[in-house]
Amino acid sequence: MPKGRYVIMRAYMPKVGGKGLDMMLRTCTVQANLDFSSEADMALKFRASLALQPLATAMFANSPFVEGKPTGFLSSRANVWTDTDPDRTGMLRFVFEDGFDFETYARYALDVPMYFVKRGHKYIDVAGRSFRAFMAGELPELPGEKPTIHDWSDHLTTLFPEVRLKQYLEMRGADSGPTSRLAALPALWTGIFYDKAALAAAWDLCKAWSPEAREQLRLDAARTGLKGTVSGRPIKDVAADMVAIAKEGLKRRARISACGKDETGYLSELEEIADSGLTPADRLLELYHGPWQGDVSHAYEDFAY
Repeated sequence: MPKGRYVIMRAYMPKVGGKGLDMMLRTCTVQANLDFSSEADMALKFRASLALQPLATAMFANSPFVEGKPTGFLSSRANVWTDTDPDRTGMLRFVFEDGFDFETYARYALDVPMYFVKRGHKYIDVAGRSFRAFMAGELPELPGEKPTIHDWSDHLTTLFPEVRLKQYLEMRGADSGPTSRLAALPALWTGIFYDKAALAAAWDLCKAWSPEAREQLRLDAARTGLKGTVSGRPIKDVAADMVAIAKEGLKRRARISACGKDETGYLSELEEIADSGLTPADRLLELYHGPWQGDVSHAYEDFAY
């Protein structure tokens, strides 16, 4: 995308991680943004969705190839994020600590190095500088100038954790895919977020996980999808529980279409993925090693949409 900020990011990324340029230039995600009603509601939703985000990564895994060959990862996109820029990515352990609130996240954001300041149509390169220094009027590139609220909003868009907080919560865990899964992602999180019983049940799934378990789940989801375990349970089973909770939440939400159907139908593909334990990437690899005979170019015909 021809954005001015990307010129600055392309120069900075190789200084802070090994795969930042891969992230910028050859990954594709789909995201869903969801509301919260209060600070306490935000904190609960942030914790539940951040802990469970690797399960979305696993169920939506759809990027097993790079340069036409298998990478050893079912979501090569998710793996790229593990080596992009540790200052602004990851699982944010502080979200799970007592007292987490808006101020906690704001303090984290203040300490994430900046990329740019935009003035008019010009992007000023301040990559690596401190927003705290900017607030004190101490940016060498803008001596004496202090930030506006718009500068702060811009800065928040340069943070890339697995869930991002702005005036809503942004789910960042899924590979892109066909229309069915583009609809499934917001359905999954809507069923969990917008029903109190579903949100409580989703948090019950993951609240006992240790920081180490959450970190390992993130790595495992990128490499092996729904295979393996988390805190002694098969990842596949936890994912199936997560989808079932979302489905019940959508049932209780009871938004009915003109055809008389509720929103649960959007989850049907995720139910099949979770029940089988086979991700979209697993299906691609089956074709690659079978009918495609090692020629990934068949994907352009078989999966065009």
